[in-house]
Amino acid sequence: MKTASGKKARMSSGKKKSWKVLLRHYWPLYIMLIPCVVYYAVICYVPMAGNVLAFKDYSFRKGIWGSDWVGLKYFKTFFHSYDCWRLIRNTFAIGFIKTILEFPFALILALMLNEIRNMKFKKISQTITYLPHFLSTVIVVTMLQRVLAPNIGILNQIIKIFGGEGSTYYLMESNYFYRILFLMDIWRGIGWGSIIYLSAISGVDPELYEAAELDGCGKLKKMWHITIPGIQGTVGLLFIMGIGGIFSSGYDQIWLLRTPGNMALADTLDTYVVRIGLQGGQFGYASAIGLIQGIVGLVMVVVCNTISKKMTEVSLW
Repeated sequence: MKTASGKKARMSSGKKKSWKVLLRHYWPLYIMLIPCVVYYAVICYVPMAGNVLAFKDYSFRKGIWGSDWVGLKYFKTFFHSYDCWRLIRNTFAIGFIKTILEFPFALILALMLNEIRNMKFKKISQTITYLPHFLSTVIVVTMLQRVLAPNIGILNQIIKIFGGEGSTYYLMESNYFYRILFLMDIWRGIGWGSIIYLSAISGVDPELYEAAELDGCGKLKKMWHITIPGIQGTVGLLFIMGIGGIFSSGYDQIWLLRTPGNMALADTLDTYVVRIGLQGGQFGYASAIGLIQGIVGLVMVVVCNTISKKMTEVSLW
C-alpha cells in the first residue's frame, strides 16, 4: 500500500513539475513564441470587443460604449433585405471554391516535388511555384487584367493566331468569373501551401520506404500506403482550420475583380461589408454581418473538428 501510494505521489509531483522542466529546457522556443502570441492577442482578439457595434446605433460623438443599444435590429434588417440570400449564395460559392476545391492541389504538388530526386531541379521548382505568393493582390489582378484584356490581351492574341475572334472581355463575362478566380488562386497559392506538406513528409520514417521497396512496392504504392497516411494528421488539421473560411470570400481579391458584367456573382458579404461600412458609414450594420460570418465559421470548425475526431481521431482539441 505504501509503495503504491508513494508511486502515485511521485507521479503527481512529476506532472506538477513537468511544465517547469519544459520551460527550463526549451525557454528559447517559448521566447520565440511571444511575438506570435502578442500579434494574435492585439490583432485578432482585442478587436473582437468591437463586435458590440452590431448591437448599437454607433455615434462618433458618443463613442462605441456610449452609443445607444438597438438589440437585434441590424440582424433582422439584413435577413429581410433584398440582397441577403444572393450575397450568402455568392459568398458560400466562392468560399467552397477556395476551401474545398483548391485544397488538394497543394498536397498533390508536395507529393510530386517529394518524388524529385534531382535536388537542384527540386529547389528551382519550389522557388518558381511559391514566388507568386509574395506578389500583392493588386499586382496579380493587374497582370490578370492585361492578360485577359479584349483584343490586346495575351490570351486573345493567341486565340486570334489560331483563327478565333479574340475580342472576348473575360472579366466582363459572369460565366468565366469562377474559373478565373480558381486558376488565379491556384497559381498564386499552390506553391506556398505545399511547403507545410513537404515539411510533414520529411518527418515520415525513411525505414518504411526501405521496407516497402524490399516488398516490391513502386512509387505510387509507397505514396498511397506510406506518405499519405504519414501526413494525414497535418492534412486533417489544415482542412479543419481552413473550413472556417467557407463563409468568407476575402474582400481585396474579389473587390478588384468585380466588374459590372460579373457583379451578379462577385458581390459577396465581404465586399458588401466594405461598401456599407467604410463607404456608407453604417458601422453597426456592417459589424452585424461580419459577426454572422464569424459565428458561422466557428460553428463550421467545431462541427468539422467533432466529425473528424470521431472518424479519424484527428482534431484540433
